[in-house]
Amino acid sequence: MNHDPFQKISQAPTRPHAAARPSGFDVADLYRGPVAGDCAAAAAPPALDEKLRQAYFWIVNRAIISPHYDIEYHAGPPRSHMVGDTRRTLTLPSAQSYSSFVLLPLLAFAARRKCLFIGGPGRGKTASAVLMGVLAGIPVREVRRAMQHGHPQMTVADLLGNPLPADLLHARSLDEIRIAWRAWLPMRVKIVDEYNRIPTRTQSALLTLMGDNYAEQLDQVFECPESAWYLTANDDQGGGTYPVIEALRDRIDVTVQALAFNPRFLDELLLRIEEDIRPEELVPRELVLSEAEIDAMGAAIRAVSVPVPVRRRLEFFASQFELCETAGAQFEYLSKDTARLAGVPLRELGATDNGRDRLADLGCQSLNGISVRQLGTLLVFAKALAWFRGNPEVELEDLRQVLPFVLRDKLQPDLEAPFFAEAGNTALRSDRISWLRLLFDLASAEYERLDLDRRDEVGEMAAALARGLDGLDERETTARIVRIEKLVAERVKGRKLYGHLADDLLMLKYLHQRYTNYLAWLRAR
Repeated sequence: MNHDPFQKISQAPTRPHAAARPSGFDVADLYRGPVAGDCAAAAAPPALDEKLRQAYFWIVNRAIISPHYDIEYHAGPPRSHMVGDTRRTLTLPSAQSYSSFVLLPLLAFAARRKCLFIGGPGRGKTASAVLMGVLAGIPVREVRRAMQHGHPQMTVADLLGNPLPADLLHARSLDEIRIAWRAWLPMRVKIVDEYNRIPTRTQSALLTLMGDNYAEQLDQVFECPESAWYLTANDDQGGGTYPVIEALRDRIDVTVQALAFNPRFLDELLLRIEEDIRPEELVPRELVLSEAEIDAMGAAIRAVSVPVPVRRRLEFFASQFELCETAGAQFEYLSKDTARLAGVPLRELGATDNGRDRLADLGCQSLNGISVRQLGTLLVFAKALAWFRGNPEVELEDLRQVLPFVLRDKLQPDLEAPFFAEAGNTALRSDRISWLRLLFDLASAEYERLDLDRRDEVGEMAAALARGLDGLDERETTARIVRIEKLVAERVKGRKLYGHLADDLLMLKYLHQRYTNYLAWLRAR
C-alpha cells in the first residue's frame, strides 16, 4: 500500500509573494558565514502562517475532495464567462483563491472559534471536523471517541458526566459529590455531530459549555480550555428532531456548506476505497500543531491591524439594517429589535413606512440587524484571513470574503421584500452567500458615492473627542457643541431617514452629551 502521496508536503512556499517579515539584528550574525546562514534557514521550521497554509493545501489537495474555489482573489482583471440560460458568471480567479469548506474551518481552528458544517448526509462534514482534531495533535481514535453524537435521548449527564454512585450514597452535601467528567471536555477541539437532534434541556447545557467554557453538574464546575468547536447539521434552518434554541445558534461564529461532489474526481474516491485509505489517519506529522503553537496563532491573529478605511466600510454596512422608523416613538427605539421584543410583526410596521425607497434601502431586505457579537466575529475572521494570507493588516477584500459565512444564518432576509421580486434576484432567495456578498458590494458603492473616506464630519468630531478633554477650555467646548448642533440640523433637513443617517445622529447626540457634561463641570469649577 503506497501512502507516499498522502505524506508529501511541497517544499515550495505557498505564498511566494507574501511580504517578508522583518527579523531582529543579532551581533552573532556578523560572525556567521553565508553557508551557516543558509543551513540555519533550511533547518528552521516554517512560520505559523506558512504551516497553516501547508495544512490547508494538504487538506484541499489530498484529504477533502472539494474543488470549489468560492473565495476568490484577483491580482488583475479576471477572465469571466456567462453560462447557461440564466447567464450565470463563471470566474477564473487571477490570484490565489480558496475553498470555503476547508479554509473557514481552519481559520476557526486558528482563532479557536465555533464552526457549523451544513449539507446533506455523506458530504464530508464529520470527516472535516475530525481532521481539525488531528491537526491539534489528538490521535484519530480519541477524536472519534470524543465526538458527541446528537440524538433525541441525549441527557445532560451524557454530555457532561455523571456523579459517582458511591458519593451519591454517602455524601452529606452537594460539595462532597464528585463528578466523572466526560473525557472530551478538556480537549482543544470539540466536535458535536448533528447538534440539532439534541433535546432542548441538553442544548442549554451545551450553550453554557460553548459560551462560557465551563460545565456544571450538582454544583460542581469543570473549567474548560479555549477550544475550536465544530458542529454539523443537515441544514441551517434550525430543523431536526428538536428546534435549536436561538441563543445556541447565536454562539456559532461561522457557517460553511459542504458543496456537491464533482464526479470528475471519482478516480480519487476509487483509489481510497481500493487502498483502504482514510486521510485523517495519514496527516503528516509536520502539519500537527502543538498547544503552544495554537496559542501563538491566536495572538498573531489578534495583532493584525484593521485600517480605518476598512473599519469605516464595516461600520457603514452594519448601519444599514437595524433601523425601523415606525417601531418606536423615541429616536433610540427606532429599531427592528424593538418590534421583535414587543411581538409586533415587522411586515406590519413596514406597510406603514412609505417614506423610503424600499428597493434602494438595503435595510428593507432583512428582518433583523447585526449584533455586537457578530461584528466582533467579523473582525476576528477578517484578521484571521489576512494573517493566513501573510499580510500584516486586513484588506477590504478579506472582510468581503468572510462576511457572508459569518452572517449566513444571522442576518435573516425578508423574502417578501421588493428586492427579491426583481428579475435576476430570485436565486438570491436561496443563495445566502451571494446575497450577503451583494449586500456588502451595494453598501460599498453607496459609501463611495457619498465620498465618506474624505467627507466624514461625524467621524472627525468623534476623533476629536477621542483625543481627550484635558486642557479643553470653555470657549472651545462651546464651539464644539455649536458645531454638533449645526451638523444635526444639516442632516435632518429635508432628508429621508436611512440606517447610516440614524447612526450618525445618535453619535452626534452622544458627542453633544459628552461635551455638555464637560461644560457643566468646567463652569462648576
